[in-house]
Amino acid sequence: MDEPALDDAGVEKYLRRIGFAAEVRPDLDTLTALQRAHLSTVPFENIDIVRGVGVRTDLDWSITKVVERGRGGWCFEANGAFSALLEALGFEVARLGAAVLLGGPTEVIDHLTLEVALDEPYLVDVGFGESFITPLRLNRAGPQDGGSGTYEFIDSPQGRTLTRHEDGQPVAQFRFRRVNRAMADFEPASQMLQSDPDLHWSAKPFATRLLDGGPDRVTLLKDRLKLQRGGAETETPVAPDDWDDTLVEWFGMHPTD
Repeated sequence: MDEPALDDAGVEKYLRRIGFAAEVRPDLDTLTALQRAHLSTVPFENIDIVRGVGVRTDLDWSITKVVERGRGGWCFEANGAFSALLEALGFEVARLGAAVLLGGPTEVIDHLTLEVALDEPYLVDVGFGESFITPLRLNRAGPQDGGSGTYEFIDSPQGRTLTRHEDGQPVAQFRFRRVNRAMADFEPASQMLQSDPDLHWSAKPFATRLLDGGPDRVTLLKDRLKLQRGGAETETPVAPDDWDDTLVEWFGMHPTD
């Protein structure tokens, strides 16, 4: 079944939400600017999950949360909503299922990422935390600049793996197959991830976003605020009583919004 599309009024609201006022063309420059604008204004965050508020994967839920409530979300919400915006703007988008490899090898599909077709296919993601901040060329071999570091795709029989270079070595981020999926396909993973009390999603609140298009970033964790500016990182303790105010100050949202 086709996902619901944003109408013209919805697109206008969404672009205002992410502070995007430039002319929109279905090209790489516009896609890059949209990705960075989204990463700067729509946080990657898990606050509803920590509060025990159920979240969904359908686009009506995600678009309302991002645009109307002024919130962010995890991959299913952030990338889901962004995919709808891109489609409404004339981009050709595929929603890909990925297995996150940060904790080691796995076959579990627990991440939504996006493929956007222009003159060539690009990987785009606004829901993976501290990751690449500019579209990556999917058909390119070897290292490439992701705006926040060096990334490289490595192919295997299990699929294509996105890696990030650390100390000159590629470190696996997530593995995916280039198969378009419906948002409903991600609902079982969403339910599993938000219901497991042993996962960090439900135990430790966080929110992170770019500052002014990046690569500078602000991240609020359970007990501290991290600022990355000009290649330097500082951390400031945040007391429990000050956490909500810090969230409002840096992310413009309250946990109960």
